[in-house]
Amino acid sequence: MNSNNEHKFFGKVPEPTLRRLPWYLSNLKLLRKKGEQYVSSTQLSKETNIDASQIAKDLSFVRVTGRTRVGYEVDTLITVLEDFLGFTRIHKAFLFGVGSLGGALLRDMGLEHFGLQIVAAFDVNPCLVGTTLCGIPIYHTDEFEQKMREYDVNIGVLTVPIEIAQAVTDKMVAGGIKAVWNFTPFRIRVPESIVVQNTSLYAHLALMFNRLNFNDIK
Repeated sequence: MNSNNEHKFFGKVPEPTLRRLPWYLSNLKLLRKKGEQYVSSTQLSKETNIDASQIAKDLSFVRVTGRTRVGYEVDTLITVLEDFLGFTRIHKAFLFGVGSLGGALLRDMGLEHFGLQIVAAFDVNPCLVGTTLCGIPIYHTDEFEQKMREYDVNIGVLTVPIEIAQAVTDKMVAGGIKAVWNFTPFRIRVPESIVVQNTSLYAHLALMFNRLNFNDIK
């Protein structure tokens, strides 16, 4: 099946669907490793614990149809999903804040398999500035504007301390960053034209603790 970026012409995909599609992709890759050539919505449902009718509805957004009594071709579905989700195109990014979390992201080579390449990092710690981590150069935050002219980057990964999260965000936006992946527990404020994805580890931790305590009470 020839995807040819057809998904660019589809309607807006619901956010819950976008959150589920990577789950399908991961499970499809596991099935391919097992030698499976075809997969049904029912089989994917068993693997992901998501209703088969919901899976079929989600996959309709990428215009993939299965064969009667056979299912979806695994290789084709993987290719189409990777293209649809943007994982086949490299998106370059700057990282701000090389602390424990920021350093872990710089070490995560798996990000490039999903289309994100962190090409440089910024910090104010003199022990870090001028060094490299996993081959990624670390510059002083004051060099950001200059580096924006040197690199083709439009994504900023925010892993700074909470007290400077907004100030660094303002600096990024003023310098030309178009999307921010925010790992801080601070809800940054940006113009409407800027894309923000909040990924608060602490919020998810609180949710897990709350559910655990609720289950204990029951």
